[in-house]
Amino acid sequence: MEKDLTTGSVLKNIVFFSLPYLLSYFLQTLYGMADLFIIGQFDSIASITAVSVGSQVMHMLTVMIVGLAMGATVTIGKAVGGKQMDQASLAVGNTATLFMGVAGTVMIVLLLLVKPIVAVMSTPAAAVSGTITYLTICFIGIPFITAYNIISSIFRGLGDSKSPMYFIIVACGANILLDYLFIGGLHMGAAGAALGTTLSQTISVIVALYAIRKKQTGIRLQKSDFKLHGTTMGQILQIGIPVALQDGFIQIAFIVITIIANRRGLNEAAAVGIVEKIIGVVFLVPSTMLSSVSALSAQNIGAGKHDRATGTLHYALLITVGYGIVVAIVMQFVSYHVVGLFTDDTVVVRLGDQYLRSYIWDTVFAGIHFSFSGYFCAYGLSAISFIHNVLSILCVRIPGAYLASVYYPNTLYPMGLAAPGGSLLSVLICVIAFVVMKKRRHV
Repeated sequence: MEKDLTTGSVLKNIVFFSLPYLLSYFLQTLYGMADLFIIGQFDSIASITAVSVGSQVMHMLTVMIVGLAMGATVTIGKAVGGKQMDQASLAVGNTATLFMGVAGTVMIVLLLLVKPIVAVMSTPAAAVSGTITYLTICFIGIPFITAYNIISSIFRGLGDSKSPMYFIIVACGANILLDYLFIGGLHMGAAGAALGTTLSQTISVIVALYAIRKKQTGIRLQKSDFKLHGTTMGQILQIGIPVALQDGFIQIAFIVITIIANRRGLNEAAAVGIVEKIIGVVFLVPSTMLSSVSALSAQNIGAGKHDRATGTLHYALLITVGYGIVVAIVMQFVSYHVVGLFTDDTVVVRLGDQYLRSYIWDTVFAGIHFSFSGYFCAYGLSAISFIHNVLSILCVRIPGAYLASVYYPNTLYPMGLAAPGGSLLSVLICVIAFVVMKKRRHV
């Protein structure tokens, strides 16, 4: 049954809604980390690099799907907040139709382009074969990745963040067991990591579909809900497309930075890949706030309670900034040991330590602009998030990483500073946009 997030304590709502969301994000991130950790115990640096490069491509695809699904979460949330359950059902049906079409098309296109993608990534020669195998298997699983994210976006739009958490718990547990079977037991290397991920996603979707049949969601789907409806589809895409493009550009920036690292050598490539996985974990709180603010604010906006939507943003900012400062300071003292969990190669660990100690400051600034982005999305103004992220990438992140690589070839520390520098620009743009919105009384 849908949960009403338009009453009660704003802080309590954001905490209780975001905690299952946070665990879901953690477990989803654990997918890639488990692959990298387990293959690091049983295989070579080349295999680590193959999984690192391949999982980065898959992460880009996944976050774009999640970004597009944000349109569904907000559209459903507004309908639920306004007590318009017929409109919510229509949004659910249109979401399913849209995403299944997208999933099938993307799967076919990417399977045809797998070798060019690996080449564009400047994958080190020793890791090319493993990366191609990893991506081929993962691309076949795209419909299941999409299905999971569709179902999760629907439940979150209804105010239920717990069900998606249960689905990912099942998937994560299955993934770890299958990784040990395929990588440790059968010695399948990168192919085993990809197979474990794909099969675990399939299991998760089966569990989710069973739960939908048993759970009282308040949604009564009819055949007509699955027929494309212009206004509803427009609302979903108006919000979802800018977020998906924004997330895509962010991942492209990561990929470009990976390419820069790959061209420096196998050790640098492995170090950057490991740190990206670690960053994925510490960014869980900022990412959770983005999604939680959008979902909670959407219901309150649908109910006409704009002050509560703004209050949600304020609490999210306090949580993310406090978290970011603590994590960044602690990591200055433990980064070497954290990177060392993934490999015992001292060169890779040393390079990863340098990169992580500078990159980690992005946690503070990213938490701020992530929270603002969730707020803008709830108001259907996701284009603002798209703009500030594109400017951040083009003006700071990519050129900063490139110049640092050219002028500091013996260390990765300056290269890591490109990320917090880019986020600082995003924060400035978000604050200006918010002030302008307030003055115009749009919120």
